[in-house]
Amino acid sequence: MRIGELAGVAGVTTRAVRHYHRIGLLPEPSRQSNGYRDYSLRDAVELARIRRLTELGLSLDEVRAVLADDAGKDLVEILGELDADLARQEEAIRRRRARLGQLLEQAGRTGRLPAEAPVSPELAAIFEDMARLSEQLPGPEPVSAAKERELLALLETGSPDGGRGWLDILMRSLRADPQAMRRAYEVYARLDELAEAGEDDPRVEETARAVVGSIPEEAVRVMAVPDDDGGSGEDGGFAEVFYADFAPAQAAAVRRAIELLRGRAG
Repeated sequence: MRIGELAGVAGVTTRAVRHYHRIGLLPEPSRQSNGYRDYSLRDAVELARIRRLTELGLSLDEVRAVLADDAGKDLVEILGELDADLARQEEAIRRRRARLGQLLEQAGRTGRLPAEAPVSPELAAIFEDMARLSEQLPGPEPVSAAKERELLALLETGSPDGGRGWLDILMRSLRADPQAMRRAYEVYARLDELAEAGEDDPRVEETARAVVGSIPEEAVRVMAVPDDDGGSGEDGGFAEVFYADFAPAQAAAVRRAIELLRGRAG
């Protein structure tokens, strides 16, 4: 058989056959006097087996290991590993589809997804509450509320091992006290008012105390309140870029709130 006939019998392309020759997966037969390769039935059988193994998901290196073992013991081992790997992929796909289903359900309820999506269902529920409350406001939503959502999404994503104690407490406090979200929006409005203020504005202290007052006592006990180094931390550190995202008076209020929280936590 010529290479085209061989490829046609096995259901592969001549390019694939030549590639298998180059990598030593399929022995290349000797050429006839006219320069053409002369393939036998054995070549076709081997090529068909290569195709079946690759269709199972084996890599070419794994196929080579199988073909090198006449007893077929390596094939059993490799197929077992492949089956376990496919099971893991199947479970990962199941979890991803479940998460996509939650997002689609959320979009069906609200007509859209928040700009911070995708987030956990628990955090998505908080964002939905925020969206409903913002629709009841006489004016636009405070800029600080949008910043809060971005920060919550960031903190959730970066929580080691999905650590969510702080989020669970936040959820419980919001569900137990219907006015908690409204008080939070009052704090957001206070922060927005400091956008053009000076750091010595008396509202800085008032806003800091309002921030602290909006955080449940239970949450304060489990929060890792960072030390405030006054902005002299390492260049590019999280604290530096975090405070840089605020106007000076807003940053001063947040720093003061952290100082007060350290006092409560201690």
